[in-house]
Amino acid sequence: MTTNDDDGQPRYATFPRSEARLRPDQMAKLDEVRRQVSRARSDKRERITNNTLLRLAVDLLLANSAHIKGDTEEEMRRSLLGGGRHLSGMNFQTL
Repeated sequence: MTTNDDDGQPRYATFPRSEARLRPDQMAKLDEVRRQVSRARSDKRERITNNTLLRLAVDLLLANSAHIKGDTEEEMRRSLLGGGRHLSGMNFQTL
Protein backbone atom coordinates (compact mmCIF):
# COMPACT_ATOMS: atom_id res chain seq x y z
CA MET A 1 0.00 0.00 0.00
CA THR A 2 1.33 3.42 -0.91
CA THR A 3 1.82 5.74 2.04
CA ASN A 4 2.00 9.48 2.35
CA ASP A 5 5.63 10.61 2.76
CA ASP A 6 4.78 13.04 5.57
CA ASP A 7 3.16 10.88 8.22
CA GLY A 8 3.13 7.29 6.95
CA GLN A 9 -0.66 6.96 6.75
CA PRO A 10 -2.25 5.34 3.69
CA ARG A 11 -2.52 7.74 0.78
CA TYR A 12 -6.30 7.36 0.52
CA ALA A 13 -6.64 8.53 4.14
CA THR A 14 -5.19 11.92 3.16
CA PHE A 15 -8.11 12.63 0.80
CA PRO A 16 -11.35 14.23 2.01
CA ARG A 17 -14.24 11.81 2.20
CA SER A 18 -16.96 12.15 -0.44
CA GLU A 19 -20.05 10.22 -1.38
CA ALA A 20 -21.51 9.44 -4.78
CA ARG A 21 -24.66 7.56 -5.66
CA LEU A 22 -24.04 5.27 -8.60
CA ARG A 23 -26.44 3.17 -10.64
CA PRO A 24 -26.23 -0.62 -10.20
CA ASP A 25 -24.86 -1.02 -13.75
CA GLN A 26 -22.14 1.54 -12.98
CA MET A 27 -21.16 -0.30 -9.80
CA ALA A 28 -21.00 -3.65 -11.61
CA LYS A 29 -18.90 -2.25 -14.46
CA LEU A 30 -16.64 -0.40 -12.02
CA ASP A 31 -15.98 -3.66 -10.15
CA GLU A 32 -15.26 -5.41 -13.45
CA VAL A 33 -12.84 -2.70 -14.60
CA ARG A 34 -11.07 -2.71 -11.21
CA ARG A 35 -10.55 -6.46 -11.42
CA GLN A 36 -9.25 -6.23 -15.01
CA VAL A 37 -6.88 -3.38 -14.16
CA SER A 38 -5.64 -5.14 -11.04
CA ARG A 39 -4.93 -8.38 -12.90
CA ALA A 40 -3.13 -6.63 -15.76
CA ARG A 41 -0.69 -4.66 -13.60
CA SER A 42 2.89 -5.75 -13.11
CA ASP A 43 3.62 -3.45 -10.14
CA LYS A 44 1.06 -4.27 -7.46
CA ARG A 45 2.47 -2.21 -4.59
CA GLU A 46 -0.34 0.34 -4.80
CA ARG A 47 -3.81 -1.03 -4.15
CA ILE A 48 -6.32 -0.19 -6.90
CA THR A 49 -9.85 0.30 -5.59
CA ASN A 50 -13.13 1.51 -7.01
CA ASN A 51 -12.31 4.87 -5.41
CA THR A 52 -9.02 4.95 -7.34
CA LEU A 53 -10.95 4.55 -10.59
CA LEU A 54 -13.54 7.12 -9.52
CA ARG A 55 -10.76 9.67 -8.87
CA LEU A 56 -9.42 8.97 -12.37
CA ALA A 57 -12.92 9.42 -13.81
CA VAL A 58 -13.28 12.76 -12.01
CA ASP A 59 -9.88 13.87 -13.37
CA LEU A 60 -11.03 12.97 -16.89
CA LEU A 61 -14.33 14.79 -16.41
CA LEU A 62 -12.61 17.91 -15.09
CA ALA A 63 -10.11 17.88 -17.97
CA ASN A 64 -13.04 17.86 -20.41
CA SER A 65 -15.50 20.05 -18.50
CA ALA A 66 -15.66 22.60 -21.33
CA HIS A 67 -17.53 19.98 -23.38
CA ILE A 68 -20.39 19.60 -20.89
CA LYS A 69 -23.61 20.86 -22.46
CA GLY A 70 -27.26 20.25 -21.66
CA ASP A 71 -29.88 20.63 -18.96
CA THR A 72 -30.26 17.01 -17.84
CA GLU A 73 -27.87 14.24 -16.84
CA GLU A 74 -28.65 12.40 -20.08
CA GLU A 75 -27.97 15.48 -22.24
CA MET A 76 -24.71 16.16 -20.41
CA ARG A 77 -23.68 12.50 -20.79
CA ARG A 78 -24.36 12.67 -24.53
CA SER A 79 -22.36 15.90 -24.84
CA LEU A 80 -19.35 14.16 -23.28
CA LEU A 81 -19.68 10.62 -24.63
CA GLY A 82 -21.94 10.72 -27.66
CA GLY A 83 -21.18 10.73 -31.32
CA GLY A 84 -17.95 8.72 -31.13
CA ARG A 85 -16.03 11.83 -30.06
CA HIS A 86 -12.62 11.50 -28.52
CA LEU A 87 -12.03 13.07 -25.12
CA SER A 88 -8.44 13.51 -24.00
CA GLY A 89 -7.37 11.15 -26.76
CA MET A 90 -9.68 8.36 -25.58
CA ASN A 91 -12.61 6.91 -27.51
CA PHE A 92 -15.80 6.67 -25.46
CA GLN A 93 -18.98 4.89 -26.34
CA THR A 94 -22.38 6.11 -25.17
CA LEU A 95 -23.56 4.32 -22.03
